[in-house]
Amino acid sequence: MPSDKFIRQLRQEAEQWQSEGLITTSVYEQLAQRYQFSNIETAARNRFVMILIGLGSLLLGLAIITLIAANWQTWSRELKGTLLLGLFVGVNTAGFYLWRHPTTGWQRRLGQGLLLLGALILGANMAVMSQLFHQSGLLYQLFLFWGLGVLAMAYSLRFTWLGILAILLIGSGYGQSLSEFTSIGEFFGLQLLVQYMPVLAGLMFIPLAYWCCSSWLFRLGAIAVVYSLEASLIQLGLVNSTAWIAAIACALPPALLWAYSDSLWAKHLLPVKSFNRLARTLAVCFLSLLFYILSFHWVWKTSPLPTGENISPLPGFVLINLLVLGSLTIWEWLRLFLQLREGWRKRKQKEEGVVNLYPVGGLLTNSMVGIMIITSALVPYWHLSISSLSVVGVLLFNLLLFLLTAGLVREGWLQGQRRLFWGGMMLLSLQIFSRMLEYNTDLLFKSLILFLCGGSVIAAGLWFERYMLASEGSPKRSNGTEASTNE
Repeated sequence: MPSDKFIRQLRQEAEQWQSEGLITTSVYEQLAQRYQFSNIETAARNRFVMILIGLGSLLLGLAIITLIAANWQTWSRELKGTLLLGLFVGVNTAGFYLWRHPTTGWQRRLGQGLLLLGALILGANMAVMSQLFHQSGLLYQLFLFWGLGVLAMAYSLRFTWLGILAILLIGSGYGQSLSEFTSIGEFFGLQLLVQYMPVLAGLMFIPLAYWCCSSWLFRLGAIAVVYSLEASLIQLGLVNSTAWIAAIACALPPALLWAYSDSLWAKHLLPVKSFNRLARTLAVCFLSLLFYILSFHWVWKTSPLPTGENISPLPGFVLINLLVLGSLTIWEWLRLFLQLREGWRKRKQKEEGVVNLYPVGGLLTNSMVGIMIITSALVPYWHLSISSLSVVGVLLFNLLLFLLTAGLVREGWLQGQRRLFWGGMMLLSLQIFSRMLEYNTDLLFKSLILFLCGGSVIAAGLWFERYMLASEGSPKRSNGTEASTNE
């Protein structure tokens, strides 16, 4: 929808065009009706009223808080609880009514703001109630309970911002609970929640992303799954005790994200918004970060770890997390392999004269990513268990990072997407700049390399923009090429 600034400028220009005779009165009326010139002043007046209401509400809220603070010690516990509960119910009721039954646009936005305020009041009620009834607890317990409550509100209201707030609260509570990972406290449910967070995060957040049709919820939910998995492994010191756990930590997240499919949710949630491309984007981001970290030589200064009695057994919940996520990943790659095999068969039929309605694509991309994932698992395993690969590891992961950046640039050029092209160029520049700072080289040589890098980026950018300008004026490329790069 055009912004109010654009409509205001268009009205001024249309009035000038009409006065100069460039357009007729009927054309001006059509523009006025299409862009609703008459509603500009009404929208400005509504915004002014909304600002006044917001300012007045803020002052009233401060007055209520001051009144409560002045009489808090003299009021009884029952009165305090009633006030807090009434405030929570009142704010959420008003927000729900304005959000579901708005008469104007600003009322819907005000309702959304009140619902978010009600979610914040929920946490304040939990904290104050625990103090009133002398229930001591740690901060991460408050965040986890608070996040679960907000998550229930997000599911019931189908509200994206409440889901984002729930993910942030649960993620904050999980991050603070890592210091007491094996002894969460007296709440057995919280202990299970923290220990099985990699699996439970997917069950809690990913369906909500489909339910709300929100790409941001899917991003945050997938990041929560990967973060909790990596944090649990690192916090327990498993990466330094068994080499194969280090391999899993490097390979499982990108493999899970790259082969992810919406087919599981398409049978149960309607309407379904596809997040396949978004999951693959997150997989590429993970591989980029992993390759960049492992391209530094100081990462490979560790020696192979001894095997035998010094290796501690894995806790049961870690095995269950790895079993569930690993089984899902294997199932996804098997399904992807079967789809590719079916695609090759149909393309062969097309070459023989049989009509093919389903274009084949993605074998090269999937195979290359699969090789990268397998390499990122085997090299750390070999380095930590068999023999040191300090030199080979640095060279290999620098090569993988270069291949990944070249792939991004190529995909951006083929698909005509500036984000992929410039993402690959920036990642390549970061790799060169990091190598210049990491190794002790002559300043003149550094200056020459940086000069060549900067000139290459400028030249490549100008060429790409010229290519995009030429391609926009020519017929679009066939869908077969795009499909081959997307799948």
